[in-house]
Amino acid sequence: MGGFRFDAITNLFEDPSLADETVIKGKDGKPLINAFGDPVLDDSKTNNLPGVHTVMQEMRAHMDTFDSASFPGTRVLIGETYLRNIGELRKMYGTPAHPEFELPMDTQLGFINKLDVAAFRAKLTDAETKIGGNTPLLVFDNHDNPRLDLRYGDGVHNLAIQRVISTVLFASRGTALFYYGDEIGMKTTPPTRRADVKDPIGITGWPKQKGRDGERTPMQWNTSANAGFTSGKPWLPVPPTAATVNVQDEQHDPTSMLAWYRELIQLKKTNPAMQHGENVMLDISNDQVLSWMRQTPGAPAVVVSANFTAQPQTVNLAADGHLPAHAHLHKLLISPGGSEPQSVDRIELAPFGVYVGEVQ
Repeated sequence: MGGFRFDAITNLFEDPSLADETVIKGKDGKPLINAFGDPVLDDSKTNNLPGVHTVMQEMRAHMDTFDSASFPGTRVLIGETYLRNIGELRKMYGTPAHPEFELPMDTQLGFINKLDVAAFRAKLTDAETKIGGNTPLLVFDNHDNPRLDLRYGDGVHNLAIQRVISTVLFASRGTALFYYGDEIGMKTTPPTRRADVKDPIGITGWPKQKGRDGERTPMQWNTSANAGFTSGKPWLPVPPTAATVNVQDEQHDPTSMLAWYRELIQLKKTNPAMQHGENVMLDISNDQVLSWMRQTPGAPAVVVSANFTAQPQTVNLAADGHLPAHAHLHKLLISPGGSEPQSVDRIELAPFGVYVGEVQ
C-alpha cells in the first residue's frame, strides 16, 4: 500500500480578496484572547474553501491513472480534515463522478476529549450513516494534541481508559488510525522550562501554552540509552517513563497495552464481523456504558461493551430487541480483571472495563 497524507489540507486556500477574519467576541462583547495574547478569529475565510475540492479531485484523478498492472498494490489518499460537522466531512469523499479522498479523517469523534457515552454514540452513528456509505477513518490522537492520557485520562485509571478508547477505535466499522506510542501507553511529557521548548507554539505561548513537544517525544523501544530510538542526541528528550513503558518490556506481558492492541488488530483482521460488519448501537438509553454490535451476513455477530465510568456496571444487551434474551456468548477479548459473561442479558464490567464477545 502507498499514498499520501495531506497535512492541514482544508487550509490550502484563503479568501481571494485577502479579507480579514472576523474577531470572535465573548458574552461581554470583548474579543476572546488565545494563549498567545492574540484575538480569537473565525476561520471561515481561510478554512475549507471550495478550491480544496477542486484540487483534491485533480489529485485523485491523477492517482487513479496508475493502473494496478504497472503499479501493483493499493493506493490511498488520507486527509487531515478538521471540519465543523459530518456534512462537511462527507464532501471530502467527493462524488462517484469526481472522487476525492478515500479516507478523510473523522475528527468529530476522536477529539470530543471527554468520556461522554451519548456524544460517542452520536458521533459513531454519524460516521456510520451520514457519509454516503463510504469508509470512516477514525482517529483519536496525533502530533498536534496532548496524548490520550491528558485528554481522556483521570490520573488514576489512565491505562484502562486507553483500552476503552482503543476498543472504540478498532472494534467500530471503518479504518483505524493511531499515533505512535499509543500502543504502549506513552504519556504526554511537556517541557518544564521554557529553555527546553522546541516547538514555536510553546516558545511564543509559554507558560500558558507549552506547545506540542509533550506529545512528540521519541518512541520508547527499550530501556537502553535514548530508549533505543537513536544512538545520537534526539531532538526532544526521552521521558523518564521509558524505564517502564516500552516495547521491549510490554511484548512479554500478556496484560500490557501492547498485547491489547495486538489482540484488537488481530480481531479486526481475521473476524468477519469485525472486518466488514455494520455497527448497530445497543442499550441506547445507557449513559454509562457504550455498547454496539457488529454484524455481517453469514458470520456470528460480535458485541462490544465499554464502561465509561470508574464504577462497575452491569448491562443487558438484549433490552432493545436486537438480540434474543439469554443468547450465549463466546469471549473474544476482555480487559484485565473482568469477568466472563454467559449471556447477552447480563454483562458485568469492571471500572473502565471492556468486553468483546461473539454471539453463539
